[in-house]
Amino acid sequence: MRDLAVGYDGQAVLKHLDFEVERGSTFLILGGSGCGKSTLLKSMIGLLEPLAGEVAIEGFEGPGRREAPPPFGVLFQSGALLGSLTLAQNVALPLATWTDLGRETIDALVRWKLRLVGLDGFENHLPAELSGGMRKRAGIARALALEAPLLFLDEPSAGLDPPSAADLDALILTLKQSLGVTAVIVTHELASIFALGGTCILLDREAGGIVARGDPHDLCQRDDDPRVRSFFRRQPKGGTQ
Repeated sequence: MRDLAVGYDGQAVLKHLDFEVERGSTFLILGGSGCGKSTLLKSMIGLLEPLAGEVAIEGFEGPGRREAPPPFGVLFQSGALLGSLTLAQNVALPLATWTDLGRETIDALVRWKLRLVGLDGFENHLPAELSGGMRKRAGIARALALEAPLLFLDEPSAGLDPPSAADLDALILTLKQSLGVTAVIVTHELASIFALGGTCILLDREAGGIVARGDPHDLCQRDDDPRVRSFFRRQPKGGTQ
């Protein structure tokens, strides 16, 4: 991201964003509610045109990018599964849209992707028949359908009870290690942040940009910036330790 500004109707929510995501890394986009995390994510994946600056993703540049499958998968915050389709049909949708694979091959790949996320045997279930955690897992399976090297996950543990959130964090780590993907994760859940690790940027609404970057475990020990202290220690910005 090079001097990126994102927002709506010409009004910037975040600006002067400069950062890089290294191949194979876990990169966390952190910040409180309303700070622009999801707006930034939408700009990164091409759903929202940046107000200024540049988003450069290897394999997703140039005039033909809309005619080729994106080199990334996305887990949206709500899961965004199509309610009228079974889990198998949801996961098969990217494969049917972007490939010329036959039905038998697609069915085999769908079963494998669902097995990867612990949903083997749920192929014919509708999203409404599943728990929130299972719907998130199905969303990850769909994001993995095209075997893209890059995954974007928007608040993956949002709305889940603590055990389900911990299970999902563990699944993300397992998939990342076994598949070697790059993971860009938007979250504000402290337990998930420390479980997932990696490199992070911390966004702040009042500052309109990045106020800290680095390892979240290191940032948690900082006490020189009230914005960082407030986020990682759940304190008011003017509070004391």
